[in-house]
Amino acid sequence: MVDIEKQSPSQASKSSLDSSSQSPLHAGSQSAECCGTPHMDTSSSHKWKAWLTVAGSFFALFCSFGQMIAFGTFQSWYSGNQLSFMSGFKISWIGSLQLWAFFFMGGPVGRMFDAWGPSPLLILGTVISVLSLVFTSVATQYYQYLLAQGILFGLSVALLFYPSVSSVATHFTNYRATAIGVASAGSGLGGVVYPIMLRFLFRKIGFAWGVRVSALLSAVSGAIAVCTITARCTAQKRQFSLQDCQVINDRRFLLLVIGSFFVCLGIFIPYFYISDYTESLGISSDVAFYVLSIMNAGSILGRIAPAWLSDKIGRFNLLCPTAFFSGFICLLFWMFADNLAAVATFSAIYGFLSGAFVSVVTPCVAQISEMEEIGTRIGALYTFVSIPSLTGGPIAGALLQSQPGSFVAAIAFAGSSMVLGSSFLLASKLSINKQFFHRV
Repeated sequence: MVDIEKQSPSQASKSSLDSSSQSPLHAGSQSAECCGTPHMDTSSSHKWKAWLTVAGSFFALFCSFGQMIAFGTFQSWYSGNQLSFMSGFKISWIGSLQLWAFFFMGGPVGRMFDAWGPSPLLILGTVISVLSLVFTSVATQYYQYLLAQGILFGLSVALLFYPSVSSVATHFTNYRATAIGVASAGSGLGGVVYPIMLRFLFRKIGFAWGVRVSALLSAVSGAIAVCTITARCTAQKRQFSLQDCQVINDRRFLLLVIGSFFVCLGIFIPYFYISDYTESLGISSDVAFYVLSIMNAGSILGRIAPAWLSDKIGRFNLLCPTAFFSGFICLLFWMFADNLAAVATFSAIYGFLSGAFVSVVTPCVAQISEMEEIGTRIGALYTFVSIPSLTGGPIAGALLQSQPGSFVAAIAFAGSSMVLGSSFLLASKLSINKQFFHRV
Protein backbone atom coordinates (compact mmCIF):
# COMPACT_ATOMS: atom_id res chain seq x y z
CA MET A 1 0.00 0.00 0.00
CA VAL A 2 1.13 3.49 -0.71
CA ASP A 3 1.58 6.01 2.09
CA ILE A 4 -0.10 9.14 0.73
CA GLU A 5 2.30 11.80 2.00
CA LYS A 6 3.23 15.09 0.38
CA GLN A 7 6.84 16.04 -0.03
CA SER A 8 8.28 18.94 -1.96
CA PRO A 9 10.17 18.00 -5.14
CA SER A 10 13.21 19.98 -4.03
CA GLN A 11 13.46 17.91 -0.90
CA ALA A 12 12.97 14.68 -2.83
CA SER A 13 15.83 15.51 -5.15
CA LYS A 14 18.17 16.15 -2.23
CA SER A 15 17.38 12.93 -0.39
CA SER A 16 20.10 10.33 -0.39
CA LEU A 17 17.49 7.78 0.61
CA ASP A 18 15.34 8.11 -2.52
CA SER A 19 16.22 6.95 -5.99
CA SER A 20 16.08 9.53 -8.73
CA SER A 21 13.04 7.87 -10.22
CA GLN A 22 10.97 7.85 -7.03
CA SER A 23 7.95 10.13 -6.89
CA PRO A 24 7.37 12.32 -3.83
CA LEU A 25 4.04 10.59 -3.30
CA HIS A 26 5.89 7.37 -2.63
CA ALA A 27 7.86 8.69 0.30
CA GLY A 28 6.14 6.19 2.57
CA SER A 29 7.27 3.20 0.52
CA GLN A 30 10.93 3.60 1.32
CA SER A 31 12.78 0.56 2.59
CA ALA A 32 12.45 -0.43 6.21
CA GLU A 33 16.04 0.53 6.88
CA CYS A 34 15.25 4.24 6.79
CA CYS A 35 11.94 4.07 8.63
CA GLY A 36 11.99 6.17 11.77
CA THR A 37 15.17 8.01 10.85
CA PRO A 38 15.32 11.75 10.28
CA HIS A 39 14.42 12.57 6.70
CA MET A 40 17.20 13.46 4.26
CA ASP A 41 20.05 13.03 6.77
CA THR A 42 20.91 9.66 8.29
CA SER A 43 24.07 10.81 10.06
CA SER A 44 24.27 9.89 13.71
CA SER A 45 24.61 13.56 14.68
CA HIS A 46 21.33 14.44 13.02
CA LYS A 47 19.56 11.43 14.52
CA TRP A 48 20.76 12.70 17.89
CA LYS A 49 19.34 16.17 17.19
CA ALA A 50 16.04 14.68 16.02
CA TRP A 51 15.49 12.61 19.15
CA LEU A 52 16.70 15.42 21.39
CA THR A 53 13.96 17.51 19.79
CA VAL A 54 11.42 14.82 20.68
CA ALA A 55 12.69 14.78 24.28
CA GLY A 56 12.64 18.56 24.55
CA SER A 57 9.12 18.68 23.11
CA PHE A 58 8.05 16.12 25.73
CA PHE A 59 9.09 18.54 28.49
CA ALA A 60 7.55 21.55 26.71
CA LEU A 61 4.18 19.81 26.37
CA PHE A 62 4.39 18.45 29.93
CA CYS A 63 4.46 21.91 31.50
CA SER A 64 2.15 23.62 28.99
CA PHE A 65 -0.61 21.51 27.44
CA GLY A 66 -0.37 18.98 30.28
CA GLN A 67 -1.03 21.68 32.85
CA MET A 68 -3.81 23.18 30.75
CA ILE A 69 -5.83 19.95 30.52
CA ALA A 70 -5.54 19.66 34.32
CA PHE A 71 -7.73 22.74 34.71
CA GLY A 72 -10.45 20.56 36.22
CA THR A 73 -8.36 20.64 39.41
CA PHE A 74 -8.53 24.44 39.49
CA GLN A 75 -12.25 24.37 38.62
CA SER A 76 -13.00 22.15 41.63
CA TRP A 77 -10.74 24.20 43.93
CA TYR A 78 -12.20 27.54 42.87
CA SER A 79 -15.74 26.22 43.35
CA GLY A 80 -15.03 25.48 47.00
CA ASN A 81 -12.67 28.35 47.81
CA GLN A 82 -11.78 31.69 46.14
CA LEU A 83 -14.70 31.72 43.69
CA SER A 84 -17.23 29.70 45.70
CA PHE A 85 -19.79 32.50 45.27
CA MET A 86 -19.75 32.03 41.47
CA SER A 87 -21.44 29.40 39.32
CA GLY A 88 -19.51 26.62 37.60
CA PHE A 89 -20.57 28.20 34.31
CA LYS A 90 -18.62 31.40 35.07
CA ILE A 91 -15.61 29.58 36.49
CA SER A 92 -15.39 27.42 33.36
CA TRP A 93 -14.68 30.56 31.31
CA ILE A 94 -11.18 30.64 32.81
CA GLY A 95 -10.36 27.23 31.32
CA SER A 96 -12.17 28.05 28.09
CA LEU A 97 -10.15 31.26 27.69
CA GLN A 98 -6.98 29.17 28.10
CA LEU A 99 -8.08 26.93 25.25
CA TRP A 100 -9.19 29.86 23.10
CA ALA A 101 -5.90 31.76 23.52
CA PHE A 102 -3.95 28.56 22.85
CA PHE A 103 -5.86 27.67 19.69
CA PHE A 104 -6.36 31.22 18.37
CA MET A 105 -2.63 31.96 18.50
CA GLY A 106 -1.89 28.88 16.40
CA GLY A 107 -1.85 30.81 13.11
CA PRO A 108 0.38 33.71 14.23
CA VAL A 109 2.75 31.42 16.16
CA GLY A 110 2.92 29.02 13.20
CA ARG A 111 3.97 31.84 10.88
CA MET A 112 6.54 33.07 13.40
CA PHE A 113 7.93 29.54 13.62
CA ASP A 114 8.30 29.36 9.83
CA ALA A 115 10.06 32.74 9.87
CA TRP A 116 12.31 32.52 12.94
CA GLY A 117 12.49 28.92 14.06
CA PRO A 118 11.62 27.51 17.50
CA SER A 119 14.13 29.03 19.95
CA PRO A 120 12.83 32.64 20.27
CA LEU A 121 9.26 31.39 20.66
CA LEU A 122 10.19 28.79 23.28
CA ILE A 123 12.10 31.36 25.34
CA LEU A 124 9.19 33.80 25.21
CA GLY A 125 6.69 31.04 26.02
CA THR A 126 8.66 29.92 29.08
CA VAL A 127 8.90 33.47 30.43
CA ILE A 128 5.17 34.14 29.90
CA SER A 129 4.24 30.78 31.45
CA VAL A 130 6.15 31.58 34.65
CA LEU A 131 4.75 35.12 34.83
CA SER A 132 1.16 33.96 34.28
CA LEU A 133 1.41 31.45 37.13
CA VAL A 134 2.99 34.00 39.46
CA PHE A 135 0.18 36.45 38.64
CA THR A 136 -2.39 33.71 39.23
CA SER A 137 -0.89 32.98 42.65
CA VAL A 138 -1.56 36.57 43.79
CA ALA A 139 -4.92 37.05 42.04
CA THR A 140 -7.95 37.85 44.18
CA GLN A 141 -10.60 38.98 41.67
CA TYR A 142 -12.41 37.01 38.97
CA TYR A 143 -11.14 39.23 36.13
CA GLN A 144 -7.57 38.72 37.36
CA TYR A 145 -7.93 34.95 37.01
CA LEU A 146 -9.39 35.44 33.53
CA LEU A 147 -6.42 37.56 32.45
CA ALA A 148 -3.58 35.72 34.20
CA GLN A 149 -4.63 32.08 34.10
CA GLY A 150 -6.99 32.33 31.16
CA ILE A 151 -5.46 34.51 28.45
CA LEU A 152 -1.82 34.83 29.53
CA PHE A 153 -1.29 31.15 30.34
CA GLY A 154 -3.11 30.11 27.15
CA LEU A 155 -0.72 32.32 25.17
CA SER A 156 2.29 30.68 26.83
CA VAL A 157 0.95 27.21 25.95
CA ALA A 158 0.70 28.28 22.29
CA LEU A 159 4.29 29.56 22.27
CA LEU A 160 5.56 26.27 23.72
CA PHE A 161 3.26 23.79 21.96
CA TYR A 162 3.30 24.79 18.28
CA PRO A 163 7.07 25.28 17.84
CA SER A 164 7.65 21.95 19.62
CA VAL A 165 5.37 19.74 17.52
CA SER A 166 6.26 21.61 14.32
CA SER A 167 9.97 21.06 14.99
CA VAL A 168 9.43 17.34 15.51
CA ALA A 169 7.46 17.20 12.24
CA THR A 170 10.40 18.66 10.30
CA HIS A 171 12.78 15.92 11.50
CA PHE A 172 10.67 12.88 10.59
CA THR A 173 8.69 11.63 7.60
CA ASN A 174 7.87 7.91 7.71
CA TYR A 175 7.46 7.74 11.49
CA ARG A 176 6.38 11.33 12.00
CA ALA A 177 3.19 10.41 13.90
CA THR A 178 5.14 8.12 16.23
CA ALA A 179 7.67 10.85 17.02
CA ILE A 180 4.94 13.43 17.63
CA GLY A 181 3.05 10.86 19.71
CA VAL A 182 6.05 10.31 21.98
CA ALA A 183 6.42 14.09 22.39
CA SER A 184 2.68 14.48 23.00
CA ALA A 185 2.84 11.89 25.77
CA GLY A 186 4.42 14.68 27.81
CA SER A 187 1.07 16.45 27.91
CA GLY A 188 -0.63 13.25 29.04
CA LEU A 189 1.91 12.79 31.83
CA GLY A 190 1.42 16.42 32.83
CA GLY A 191 -2.32 15.79 32.94
CA VAL A 192 -1.68 13.00 35.46
CA VAL A 193 1.00 14.68 37.57
CA TYR A 194 -0.41 18.20 37.84
CA PRO A 195 -3.84 17.35 39.35
CA ILE A 196 -2.26 15.15 42.04
CA MET A 197 0.62 17.54 42.71
CA LEU A 198 -1.51 20.69 42.80
CA ARG A 199 -4.18 19.23 45.06
CA PHE A 200 -1.49 18.05 47.49
CA LEU A 201 0.29 21.41 47.42
CA PHE A 202 -2.93 23.43 47.82
CA ARG A 203 -3.71 21.55 51.02
CA LYS A 204 -0.14 21.41 52.31
CA ILE A 205 1.28 24.89 51.64
CA GLY A 206 -1.74 26.79 50.30
CA PHE A 207 -2.98 27.82 46.86
CA ALA A 208 -0.51 30.68 46.31
CA TRP A 209 2.67 28.73 47.03
CA GLY A 210 1.33 25.65 45.27
CA VAL A 211 0.93 27.63 42.04
CA ARG A 212 4.42 29.12 42.51
CA VAL A 213 5.91 25.63 42.76
CA SER A 214 4.15 24.90 39.48
CA ALA A 215 5.78 28.03 38.03
CA LEU A 216 9.21 26.74 39.06
CA LEU A 217 8.51 23.40 37.39
CA SER A 218 7.47 25.26 34.23
CA ALA A 219 10.71 27.25 34.27
CA VAL A 220 12.84 24.09 34.50
CA SER A 221 10.88 22.21 31.83
CA GLY A 222 10.92 25.24 29.52
CA ALA A 223 14.67 25.64 29.92
CA ILE A 224 15.20 21.99 28.91
CA ALA A 225 13.01 22.55 25.83
CA VAL A 226 14.93 25.66 24.78
CA CYS A 227 18.26 23.80 25.01
CA THR A 228 17.19 20.68 23.09
CA ILE A 229 14.61 21.60 20.40
CA THR A 230 15.81 22.34 16.86
CA ALA A 231 14.04 22.54 13.50
CA ARG A 232 15.12 20.62 10.38
CA CYS A 233 14.57 23.44 7.87
CA THR A 234 16.28 26.81 7.85
CA ALA A 235 14.02 29.63 9.00
CA GLN A 236 13.37 32.30 6.39
CA LYS A 237 11.71 35.63 6.97
CA ARG A 238 8.91 36.25 4.52
CA GLN A 239 6.10 38.72 4.11
CA PHE A 240 2.44 37.78 4.12
CA SER A 241 0.97 37.30 0.66
CA LEU A 242 -2.36 36.20 -0.77
CA GLN A 243 -0.70 32.90 -1.65
CA ASP A 244 -0.82 32.07 2.06
CA CYS A 245 -4.60 31.90 1.72
CA GLN A 246 -4.33 28.94 -0.68
CA VAL A 247 -5.05 26.59 2.22
CA ILE A 248 -8.70 27.59 1.85
CA ASN A 249 -8.71 26.10 -1.65
CA ASP A 250 -7.24 22.81 -0.44
CA ARG A 251 -10.31 20.63 -0.03
CA ARG A 252 -8.46 18.05 2.06
CA PHE A 253 -7.27 20.65 4.54
CA LEU A 254 -10.61 22.49 4.64
CA LEU A 255 -12.54 19.31 5.50
CA LEU A 256 -9.93 18.44 8.11
CA VAL A 257 -10.42 21.87 9.71
CA ILE A 258 -14.24 21.59 9.71
CA GLY A 259 -14.10 18.12 11.24
CA SER A 260 -11.65 19.27 13.91
CA PHE A 261 -13.93 22.26 14.60
CA PHE A 262 -16.83 20.03 15.64
CA VAL A 263 -14.64 17.51 17.47
CA CYS A 264 -13.06 20.28 19.56
CA LEU A 265 -16.53 21.59 20.43
CA GLY A 266 -16.98 18.56 22.65
CA ILE A 267 -13.64 16.88 23.25
CA PHE A 268 -12.59 18.94 26.31
CA ILE A 269 -15.96 18.83 28.10
CA PRO A 270 -15.25 15.50 29.88
CA TYR A 271 -11.90 16.89 31.10
CA PHE A 272 -13.68 19.90 32.60
CA TYR A 273 -16.65 18.16 34.19
CA ILE A 274 -15.74 14.53 34.93
CA SER A 275 -14.82 15.35 38.55
CA ASP A 276 -18.08 17.23 39.11
CA TYR A 277 -20.02 14.38 37.49
CA THR A 278 -18.38 11.86 39.81
CA GLU A 279 -19.23 13.96 42.87
CA SER A 280 -22.85 14.19 41.65
CA LEU A 281 -23.05 10.40 42.11
CA GLY A 282 -22.43 10.86 45.83
CA ILE A 283 -18.73 9.97 45.68
CA SER A 284 -16.43 12.02 47.91
CA SER A 285 -14.43 14.83 46.33
CA ASP A 286 -11.16 13.19 47.44
CA VAL A 287 -11.95 10.11 45.34
CA ALA A 288 -13.68 11.94 42.49
CA PHE A 289 -10.61 14.08 42.04
CA TYR A 290 -8.52 11.08 40.91
CA VAL A 291 -10.91 10.27 38.06
CA LEU A 292 -9.44 13.18 36.09
CA SER A 293 -5.95 11.72 36.60
CA ILE A 294 -7.21 8.36 35.33
CA MET A 295 -8.50 10.08 32.19
CA ASN A 296 -5.18 11.82 31.63
CA ALA A 297 -3.28 8.58 32.32
CA GLY A 298 -5.29 6.93 29.55
CA SER A 299 -4.26 9.73 27.22
CA ILE A 300 -0.56 8.93 27.74
CA LEU A 301 -0.93 5.54 26.07
CA GLY A 302 -3.39 7.08 23.63
CA ARG A 303 -0.79 9.53 22.38
CA ILE A 304 1.90 6.90 21.71
CA ALA A 305 0.39 3.54 20.66
CA PRO A 306 -2.19 4.84 18.14
CA ALA A 307 0.38 7.28 16.71
CA TRP A 308 2.75 4.36 16.06
CA LEU A 309 -0.13 2.34 14.56
CA SER A 310 -1.14 5.27 12.34
CA ASP A 311 2.31 5.21 10.73
CA LYS A 312 1.56 1.61 9.78
CA ILE A 313 -2.07 1.77 8.61
CA GLY A 314 -2.38 5.47 7.69
CA ARG A 315 -2.85 8.56 9.83
CA PHE A 316 -6.27 9.55 8.47
CA ASN A 317 -7.34 5.91 8.82
CA LEU A 318 -6.82 6.24 12.57
CA LEU A 319 -7.93 9.86 13.03
CA CYS A 320 -11.50 9.24 11.86
CA PRO A 321 -12.38 6.29 14.15
CA THR A 322 -10.74 7.85 17.23
CA ALA A 323 -12.89 10.97 16.79
CA PHE A 324 -16.02 8.89 16.20
CA PHE A 325 -15.54 6.55 19.15
CA SER A 326 -14.60 9.42 21.48
CA GLY A 327 -18.11 10.79 20.90
CA PHE A 328 -19.75 7.39 20.80
CA ILE A 329 -18.58 6.28 24.24
CA CYS A 330 -19.80 9.58 25.70
CA LEU A 331 -23.28 8.85 24.37
CA LEU A 332 -23.24 5.14 25.19
CA PHE A 333 -21.00 4.85 28.27
CA TRP A 334 -20.71 8.17 30.12
CA MET A 335 -24.43 8.86 29.76
CA PHE A 336 -25.29 5.75 31.80
CA ALA A 337 -22.29 5.50 34.15
CA ASP A 338 -23.80 5.46 37.65
CA ASN A 339 -20.98 4.18 39.87
CA LEU A 340 -17.28 4.80 40.44
CA ALA A 341 -16.12 1.71 38.53
CA ALA A 342 -18.11 2.70 35.44
CA VAL A 343 -16.91 6.32 35.54
CA ALA A 344 -13.28 5.26 36.03
CA THR A 345 -13.52 2.82 33.12
CA PHE A 346 -15.07 5.47 30.89
CA SER A 347 -12.35 7.94 31.90
CA ALA A 348 -9.53 5.54 30.98
CA ILE A 349 -11.05 4.65 27.59
CA TYR A 350 -11.99 8.23 26.76
CA GLY A 351 -8.53 9.47 27.72
CA PHE A 352 -7.01 6.89 25.36
CA LEU A 353 -9.26 7.82 22.41
CA SER A 354 -9.14 11.60 22.85
CA GLY A 355 -5.37 11.43 23.37
CA ALA A 356 -5.07 9.54 20.10
CA PHE A 357 -7.03 12.24 18.26
CA VAL A 358 -4.86 15.04 19.66
CA SER A 359 -1.71 13.11 18.79
CA VAL A 360 -2.64 12.13 15.22
CA VAL A 361 -4.34 15.31 13.95
CA THR A 362 -1.04 17.23 13.71
CA PRO A 363 0.72 14.57 11.58
CA CYS A 364 -2.35 14.56 9.33
CA VAL A 365 -1.86 18.28 8.67
CA ALA A 366 1.85 17.76 8.02
CA GLN A 367 1.07 14.88 5.67
CA ILE A 368 -0.89 17.08 3.25
CA SER A 369 1.45 20.09 3.55
CA GLU A 370 4.76 21.14 2.02
CA MET A 371 7.69 21.14 4.47
CA GLU A 372 8.05 24.94 4.45
CA GLU A 373 4.37 25.50 5.33
CA ILE A 374 3.97 22.92 8.10
CA GLY A 375 4.12 25.51 10.89
CA THR A 376 1.65 27.85 9.18
CA ARG A 377 -0.88 25.11 8.44
CA ILE A 378 -0.73 23.53 11.88
CA GLY A 379 -1.22 26.99 13.35
CA ALA A 380 -4.08 27.76 10.95
CA LEU A 381 -5.91 24.58 11.98
CA TYR A 382 -5.68 25.43 15.66
CA THR A 383 -6.70 29.04 15.06
CA PHE A 384 -9.89 27.87 13.37
CA VAL A 385 -10.75 25.53 16.24
CA SER A 386 -10.20 28.26 18.84
CA ILE A 387 -13.90 29.21 18.62
CA PRO A 388 -15.35 25.79 19.59
CA SER A 389 -12.66 25.40 22.23
CA LEU A 390 -13.75 28.71 23.77
CA THR A 391 -17.48 27.98 23.66
CA GLY A 392 -17.66 24.21 24.30
CA GLY A 393 -17.10 24.33 28.07
CA PRO A 394 -19.44 27.27 28.75
CA ILE A 395 -22.16 25.72 26.55
CA ALA A 396 -21.94 22.55 28.64
CA GLY A 397 -22.03 24.70 31.78
CA ALA A 398 -25.15 26.50 30.53
CA LEU A 399 -26.82 23.16 29.82
CA LEU A 400 -26.02 22.05 33.37
CA GLN A 401 -27.55 25.26 34.73
CA SER A 402 -30.70 24.76 32.69
CA GLN A 403 -31.10 21.23 34.10
CA PRO A 404 -29.74 21.34 37.67
CA GLY A 405 -28.36 18.00 38.80
CA SER A 406 -28.56 16.45 35.32
CA PHE A 407 -25.57 15.97 33.01
CA VAL A 408 -27.61 14.36 30.22
CA ALA A 409 -27.80 17.41 27.94
CA ALA A 410 -24.12 18.30 28.39
CA ILE A 411 -23.01 14.73 27.66
CA ALA A 412 -25.30 14.51 24.62
CA PHE A 413 -23.89 17.79 23.30
CA ALA A 414 -20.27 16.64 23.75
CA GLY A 415 -20.80 13.22 22.19
CA SER A 416 -22.88 14.33 19.20
CA SER A 417 -20.41 17.11 18.35
CA MET A 418 -17.54 14.64 18.11
CA VAL A 419 -19.55 12.13 16.07
CA LEU A 420 -20.54 14.90 13.64
CA GLY A 421 -16.91 16.05 13.36
CA SER A 422 -15.75 12.51 12.53
CA SER A 423 -17.95 12.52 9.39
CA PHE A 424 -16.06 15.54 8.00
CA LEU A 425 -12.74 13.91 8.87
CA LEU A 426 -13.85 10.86 6.88
CA ALA A 427 -14.70 13.14 3.96
CA SER A 428 -11.21 14.62 4.16
CA LYS A 429 -9.68 11.14 4.02
CA LEU A 430 -11.83 10.16 1.01
CA SER A 431 -10.87 13.36 -0.80
CA ILE A 432 -7.25 12.15 -0.66
CA ASN A 433 -8.12 8.67 -1.90
CA LYS A 434 -11.65 7.45 -2.63
CA GLN A 435 -10.84 3.84 -1.71
CA PHE A 436 -12.27 3.42 1.79
CA PHE A 437 -9.63 0.98 3.06
CA HIS A 438 -6.66 2.54 1.29
CA ARG A 439 -3.73 3.59 3.49
CA VAL A 440 -4.04 7.35 3.91
